[in-house]
Order: sequence, then C-alpha cells, then structure tokens
Amino acid sequence: MKYSDNAQLDTSGVQDARSGGGLGGGRGLAVGGGGLGVLGVVAYLLISLIGGGSGGNAVTDVLGQLGAGGGPQTADNTQLAAECKTGADANKNLDCAVVADIDSIQNYWTAELPKLGKAYEPITTVWFTGQVSTACGTASSGSGPFYCPGDQHVYLDLQFYDDLKTQFGAQGGLFVDAYVLAHEYGHHVQDLLGTNAKVQQGVTGPKSGSVRLELQADCYAGTWANHATTVPDDTGQPLIIDVTADDIARALDTAARIGDDYIQKNLGNGRINQNAFTHGTSVQRKKWFTTGYQSGDPKKCDTFGTDNLG
Repeated sequence: MKYSDNAQLDTSGVQDARSGGGLGGGRGLAVGGGGLGVLGVVAYLLISLIGGGSGGNAVTDVLGQLGAGGGPQTADNTQLAAECKTGADANKNLDCAVVADIDSIQNYWTAELPKLGKAYEPITTVWFTGQVSTACGTASSGSGPFYCPGDQHVYLDLQFYDDLKTQFGAQGGLFVDAYVLAHEYGHHVQDLLGTNAKVQQGVTGPKSGSVRLELQADCYAGTWANHATTVPDDTGQPLIIDVTADDIARALDTAARIGDDYIQKNLGNGRINQNAFTHGTSVQRKKWFTTGYQSGDPKKCDTFGTDNLG
C-alpha cells in the first residue's frame, strides 16, 4: 500500500498518550487486530492466555475486569503533529501511516454511513503504552487494539503490530495495519447503528452474537478497503493511491491467523472448543472480509440476518 505524497494528514483523530509522546518510526512494518470493548480479536487471545480458552466463563471474567469507569491518560500530540503532515511522511514513518489510515477510514464512513440512515460521528484513537484507563476499565498492552463503546474511543498500543507478527506469524504490512484499524472503526459504526444492542456479552458459540459482531466488523473493514484508493483527504486528494493484490493477500493471511479455531489450536491449549468461539473461524473471517472487499457495500455485511456465516 502506498500513500499519496501530497495528501494532507490530520492528527486530530489521535491522542498520543504514549510515554514521552514520541514517534516509533524506527520500527519495521507490522500487523495488528483486536477489539476488547466489543469482544474483539485479541480479547480472545487474552482469554486464552488467562483462562486457557476453556469456555464462556473465561470470557465473562475477562470482560468483567473491564467494567470499571475511567478515561484516557494525558495525551501530547505535539511531536506527532510536527512530524506527520503529508502522505510522504506516511510512506516513511509507521506512526504517520497509522494517522493516514485513521483519516481515510473516518472520511470513508463520513460519506458512507448516511446511506445507512445514520450520520457518522468522528472519534479518537488513543495511542498508549503499558496500560490505559478507559470507560470500559483499565486495559494493558496485552489486551490488543479495542473499541470502547463507553467513551467511543479506539485504543491501540502500536507495539501490538509487532507482537502479532511475532506471536501469530502473520506476514504483516501497511495494509494489514490499516485493516486492523478499519475493523475497530467498524465496531464504532455498529455502535452508532445500534447493532451492539443485539449482542449479549459473555454468550459465546459459533453462531453467537459476538461472532456475528466480529464478522460484520471484518466485512465493514473490507468495504473500506474496496474504496481506499478513492477516499479523499480534506482537500479532496486521495490519501491512499495503491492497494495491491499482495496487500489483500496479507490481510487474508492475518484474518486466517486470528480466527477462533486457529487461536485455540496454536496459541491456546491445542484443542478446538466451538462453544468458546467469540470471533468466528479463520475461514469465516476471510469470507466476510472478502464479502466486504468485493462488494464495497456495507449492506452486504448483514451477519445477523443469515444462518450461513461460512
């Protein structure tokens, strides 16, 4: 994936609450995913590591730990705003690339969501290290990226992109990083549309509401990907000018490695327990991202209206 050198970046969608607020531009490209606030990808990994992936009680316990109130720590965007001004910066620096991703995803939904009968409400992504206090409770870097409905923020420790690359063995890449964020912002879209109300937290299984929610967020990420090279910055210039077949293949590789069955077998206790599913299988995650990408239409992402989840 490549960003337009002349595209203008807007860092106001980020609260840089990392220690020192410094840029991590020296790190290599990596991948990520998740969604603790609405039972996302890495919540399951956290559950597997803490509760052994043994069943629904582990899910309930982990979510319960996130129930206390809170708010994001102090943010300082000074250095980020100074370094991340254009797409040329995004092509050289991972932090700036993530800024460009956030701009693109939110600009896409600003134009698209009214077609579903709802105005889009821009939100903030909080970058943190170590741990962060949110309206969904205190979370650590090990929680992975997540969206918190309580304060309508996305939370991300950028180190997690590297963690997924090493722990999951995913190929990674700039587009994969963007896919992760698009999934989280998909949860915000679900929040705005009231889809979250259909899901009873703590209920797991292959056709549970949490699985449908996650697969729909993958599909929404795919719809953004379909339009990524045409979504403009605030001046009308495309932010992203190239998404390759290799980028899509890498996203599908990541989707396969964050399915419930893959995580249970390779990162949990080695046994697949469908009753503990919260995100969908590798095949399902690939299917629904592909559904969104090939159609470019969020209306095709109705995972709640079908028994055929893949």
